[in-house]
Amino acid sequence: MVDREKLLAELIEIGIALTNERDLYALLDRILDQARRFTRAEAGTLFLRDGEHLRFAVVQNDFLERKLGKHETQRLLQAEPLQLSEASLAGHVAQTGELVNVADAYAVGVQETRGFNQRIDAASDYATRSVLVVPLQDLNGSIVGVLELLNALDESGAIVPFDREYEKLVRALASQAAVAIRNARLEDLSFKDSLTELYNRRYFALRIEEEVKRHTRFGHPLSLVVLNVDHFKKLNEEHGRTAGDEVLREVARLLVKHSRSFTIISRQDGDDFAALLANTPKAGAVIYAQRIRGVVEGHAFAHGRTTASLGVAGLPADAASTDDLITAAGRALGEAKRLGRNRVFAL
Repeated sequence: MVDREKLLAELIEIGIALTNERDLYALLDRILDQARRFTRAEAGTLFLRDGEHLRFAVVQNDFLERKLGKHETQRLLQAEPLQLSEASLAGHVAQTGELVNVADAYAVGVQETRGFNQRIDAASDYATRSVLVVPLQDLNGSIVGVLELLNALDESGAIVPFDREYEKLVRALASQAAVAIRNARLEDLSFKDSLTELYNRRYFALRIEEEVKRHTRFGHPLSLVVLNVDHFKKLNEEHGRTAGDEVLREVARLLVKHSRSFTIISRQDGDDFAALLANTPKAGAVIYAQRIRGVVEGHAFAHGRTTASLGVAGLPADAASTDDLITAAGRALGEAKRLGRNRVFAL
């Protein structure tokens, strides 16, 4: 049975945290943890909706973490987003707003969007049975994500169905998460660069601090790629500032188009850009940077050929703090320019 007084106290605490916690992911992690604790769920995922797919924002799975370790579990489950076009319980809830509570996921037949997606179980060698899924619905009725709980455990550790009594509790926690997400997205409006519509330096500073904290807490690799448009001053002098502005907008569009949806891309100053790659080791960031370099070089800019130099650094390979990571990436960029530009350099 739910301890209602304790539950009320927990919900009040989370409500207070909404007004104080700047790290959205830390808050969502806490909400998922609370939902799992009260329902005795072995695992859970908090998805954020991003267009036509669901992104794994927060993942917790005690079974897999014991088997694979926390970092490998996170990497495995967050590797690919869940497409809404493929039948899944989470996708069904994201599209319909219905609550789903099933005792055995494998007994669920596929009906329109509703069906159990076995892909993740197959990839992780996990066995999902009982499932409770609720929508994260904001005050306007928009579904901004999904809270999914897996495998309720009884006192002996056996998997049992989720008690219907928990549904209201999980809905309340999901509402808290939706408020946090809505507040964060409203705040994003003041964090955009007016020329390129990328995140600005202020937002980047907040996010890199958050991601470094996540690295410290969970051990996730974190990489930073910085980009500078080659000979941008000369371009402005020869073709005018309007042409220079259009180059910056085009580079911004290319960065967004050729990056994953959860990569944080910002315009820093002038012709300097940065891409923050969470849960990505430095080797992966180098591959990403090489791809971006080739995309820029091969793009048909209106005024003619344009290239870029890129520097790469990562945690824990090159730094131990936010400032160290930014400095290391800047040094790498300096080396790329010194060696002739239109290249990628990693420390």
